[in-house]
Amino acid sequence: MDRTGGWDLLGVTTAAFFVTMVARLAPSPLVPGIIDAFGVTTGTVGVALSGMWAAYALFQFPGGVIADRIGERRVILLAMAGIAAASLALASAPTFAVFAVAAVALGGAAGLYFTAGTSFLTAQFDDTGRALGIHEIGASSAGLIAPVASAAAATRFGWRAGVLVPAVVAPVVLVLFAWRVPRTPPSGDGAVVDRTTPRRLIGLLTRPSIAFTTALAMVAFFTWQSFASFFPTFLRAHVGLATGRASLVFGAVFALTLVTAPVLGWLSDTTGRDPALGASFLAGVAGYACFLFGDGGPVAVVAGTGLVALGLSWPGVVNSRFMDHLAADERGTGFGLVRTVLLLVSSLGSGVTGTVAEEVGWFAAYGLIAGLLALLVVVLLLTRTLGVDA
Repeated sequence: MDRTGGWDLLGVTTAAFFVTMVARLAPSPLVPGIIDAFGVTTGTVGVALSGMWAAYALFQFPGGVIADRIGERRVILLAMAGIAAASLALASAPTFAVFAVAAVALGGAAGLYFTAGTSFLTAQFDDTGRALGIHEIGASSAGLIAPVASAAAATRFGWRAGVLVPAVVAPVVLVLFAWRVPRTPPSGDGAVVDRTTPRRLIGLLTRPSIAFTTALAMVAFFTWQSFASFFPTFLRAHVGLATGRASLVFGAVFALTLVTAPVLGWLSDTTGRDPALGASFLAGVAGYACFLFGDGGPVAVVAGTGLVALGLSWPGVVNSRFMDHLAADERGTGFGLVRTVLLLVSSLGSGVTGTVAEEVGWFAAYGLIAGLLALLVVVLLLTRTLGVDA
């Protein structure tokens, strides 16, 4: 698995991913307080959060291009500094318009990280499914810690303290990463220019294996956005859980993915990417069904929590599927491009879910999410049954 003795490198890179996820998840438990503070609707907050996720998507491609020019290390350090600054701006926003702009800036800073971090790890490890699955621990642990820390800070000091949490952890990881990771060389300006010609980029996006993986990832990340932005609110409004219990379930889902994401990544290295993805998506369908149709009792909540956790463990496998079909010189610019395209579309998940919930109800909003995951399972089964090479 390890090419360079880089387990410490995997650790600090995973910590950097943790920071980017803390930054994006910190506002989620604070939605009711933000609504009250600025006098806006759920849909309006959803649009602002979609803006944050859209910026995260848009900056994946330039993050990859910049990484090819100056090296992954510098890009990751820049992302950590940007997250700290944007979090401070978010917490001090005097109006909702300023809050929304700061949220977009926060998403952009976080977006710089991912392509550089994933490309860096792919160069260090042979078993990318396992390495990127472990990398997902950064997201999982953030999902466990961020809502609790954010809600606790908000309860004692107000919602603005809740969104300051990323500004506390980002500088620490910046220092650790700068200390442990040696300088990474750029790819060379000429090579970068050649790889960013419109013809080559379009050719990459329309390559069958990349196009199919991008389509899968678009839908999957759409459902992830919906979970990350509104799941605690859904648990309160539809399932009837108290605020504390809803936050506990939200955190427990991420806690379980600390185990399920690396295991699913290992499974994908052993049995193939698509069987692992299908199992994860199917678990997600069953998990959401427990909350949509259950009575909110312990059995339904415990079963739903475990199944949703497995249903959220696929990102490392999807990223590995991309890397399987990208040449070494495409893993910065090329991976950044597909990440921008797929996440830009999937960032609509926050706005769509918030609007559907407001207009039709939470059952319809999360019923849509379960239906989309079921669609992905059907697509994967069809491609396997028909022997389609994608």
